[in-house]
Amino acid sequence: MAGDRPKTSSTSRGRIHSLRRKRSNPRASAGQVMRLLGSRRGMSLIGIGLATLIAFTSISGWARQRNMIAAGRVATETLLARVDFQIDDPMATEDALKDARDRSPRVYVALDAVLDEIRTSLLNLPKTLEAAESIDQVDQQIVERYGLTRARLSSIKSVLVNGEPTAAWGRSISLLHQQLLATPMLDATVWQQELQNRSAIIQLRSGEEQNNRNESVAINIGDEQALVDRAELAAMRAELSGELRGAVVSRLTSKPTPTFRFDESETVAMAEQAASAVQMVRRSIEQGAVLVQKGDSIDASDIEAVQAERQAFHDQNGTRWGAWFGSLAAMAALLAGASLYVVFFCPRIRKSAARVGWIGALGALMCGIAVVGSITSPPLLMLLGVAPTMLFAVLLVLAYDQRTALSLGLVHALAVGVALRLDPATLAIMAAGVAAAVFFLPEVRERRTLVRMGVWSGLALGVLTVIVSFGVKPWPNGQAFADVEVKIFGEIGFDAGMAGLSGLIVAGLSMFLLPTIERAFNITTGLTLMELRDPKQPLLKELQRRAPGTYNHSLHVASIAEDAADAIGARSLLTYVGALYHDIGKMNKPEYFVENQAGGRNKHDKLSPAMSLLVIVGHVKDGVELAKEFNLPKPLHHFIEAHHGTTLVEYFYHRARTEDEGAGPAEFDYRYPGPKPSTKEAAILMLSDSIESATRTLKEPTPSRIDAMVREISTKRLLDGQFDECGLTLRELNTITQTISKSVASIYHGRISYPTGESKGQASARQRA
Repeated sequence: MAGDRPKTSSTSRGRIHSLRRKRSNPRASAGQVMRLLGSRRGMSLIGIGLATLIAFTSISGWARQRNMIAAGRVATETLLARVDFQIDDPMATEDALKDARDRSPRVYVALDAVLDEIRTSLLNLPKTLEAAESIDQVDQQIVERYGLTRARLSSIKSVLVNGEPTAAWGRSISLLHQQLLATPMLDATVWQQELQNRSAIIQLRSGEEQNNRNESVAINIGDEQALVDRAELAAMRAELSGELRGAVVSRLTSKPTPTFRFDESETVAMAEQAASAVQMVRRSIEQGAVLVQKGDSIDASDIEAVQAERQAFHDQNGTRWGAWFGSLAAMAALLAGASLYVVFFCPRIRKSAARVGWIGALGALMCGIAVVGSITSPPLLMLLGVAPTMLFAVLLVLAYDQRTALSLGLVHALAVGVALRLDPATLAIMAAGVAAAVFFLPEVRERRTLVRMGVWSGLALGVLTVIVSFGVKPWPNGQAFADVEVKIFGEIGFDAGMAGLSGLIVAGLSMFLLPTIERAFNITTGLTLMELRDPKQPLLKELQRRAPGTYNHSLHVASIAEDAADAIGARSLLTYVGALYHDIGKMNKPEYFVENQAGGRNKHDKLSPAMSLLVIVGHVKDGVELAKEFNLPKPLHHFIEAHHGTTLVEYFYHRARTEDEGAGPAEFDYRYPGPKPSTKEAAILMLSDSIESATRTLKEPTPSRIDAMVREISTKRLLDGQFDECGLTLRELNTITQTISKSVASIYHGRISYPTGESKGQASARQRA
């Protein structure tokens, strides 16, 4: 069989020449790129690229209008004013507001009942005393209240004419009432509060009337002499004299009662009204003035000054759109580099517009989180700025490979750095975080790999942050251990802690987001594959029970294919799991496959070649249906449907030709429906499956025979065009062939032939003798 090699046709020579070209240049050629861009998929990719560019530019442009300085931190650089500008002065404004409130008049409301009682008592006093001929005939309280004497009693009675007070008396009492409305009598407590008021004006309210008066008109009823003096003045202005004036003064000063009360709510309202009329106080800052001094602690006023200067600079120089165009140019350059890398070196990504879209959306989302979080909380830059970029790289390494994750992760770090205007030191820390995360994730086969990545990358980031910070922090001059040094040490420790925490958070989020990422990118990660390779999986247990021969065959194929995938750097775990499940379709009719036949008559003997073909080919379709029923990941479906490609079912084809005396059936009718393998892993499975099956037919499987058979089958598959769509090179095919040959020889090595009638133990004893 080894010597019966297929003839090499012109088509086959073309396929070999094509694989040689792939060997010399595994990357996509410029012509392939142009054809891709001109296709419908290429148009979709261009649209996704433009949408991603708009997203990144919007994030960067928004960030460039804001500052990255945080209150309480030590300034690492001196910031100077580039233009003359004005800035709101909150402190001066607050002082102006306080002054306006303090100078607002205090409101006093007349106690009308008290004032009316005074007026009424004075108006009725003459009639009250009309019948009294002497002091003894007057109530003692009235005597004390009005300080009545014989002369005063006579004077008061003299204002009566025909039993009624004269008009002059009424006019004087009215004038006195007006004087009392303009001269508030206050108790001692309210008077003391009034003295503390900065305003010299008080507002007196009586009914609808409002009068602003100097505070000096107020009378303290606790100050007897001042009260008497004011009462005398009021009585004089009321045109009263002699004993009549004395009676009025005595009435006002005997057991005095406040005539006004303080209205706190109206006073507060007037103070706020006065404050609302105060304009914001602004101060001028000249060009070249120091806004923030390096080494100083930043406060809120410094941040406001820097923001106002940036706004004034853009307004005066018209550079606002320039900042947006700068962001556009920078992001376009970065995304162009990332796009070229994907087009030339990442066929798994460029072949799917959906995957490109997911990566673009994920990158923009992580960039937005990093930028918005860092600007909103600048002290948390080492956490909110670093962690999203690390997470982006980790999700890519889980979905694809380390090289892709490292390249795109570094581009993402640069994009975040451009948006936030990061200094080289911080950008280096971010890049180191990406590199550390990718380095510690060669292949994730268990969850503790992610935990280990989080711990080690966090430690690396923390240590690097400390080292870099010591070099860039603004240490003060002099030997004294200043307070600013204590603050700097605190900042270094805090930043290092945040950087270390970012590694742990990324590890936790990666495990949480893993199922979503698998569905989004249509991929299967190592963690899921490790679960699927467990023999206790329901589908594998069913395969063991119903088709034990097929299960053993799958185990051998998986071992052989895994070694071959390792040899060329393909995904060995995916290949192994794909091999375990590639023949699950045989469970429906296990007795029609030779590995499950335990002697007896072959069931195909009763079937025509055409019917046998349907049974044999049907296991591929049945396998795909079972994979969907048991929710196997989509990447495994391709192993099931493509492990035979479009190869010829040779046994039944030749049998049909033998039984048919005519021209015989067409070769096309006896081929598997395909598809051909589209990945290197599926191509490896195809070879491993066919070689393992063929090896079991060898009577004496010596290494040389196995090697010859392996090379014959691999050459036959190559010339049959089965590897046209999987990207295998001749060098890789040769490596796969050598590896499979060694693996199969180690499984099916020859055994010692013992003499007839002599047991193995006897032969061993004889050999030792």
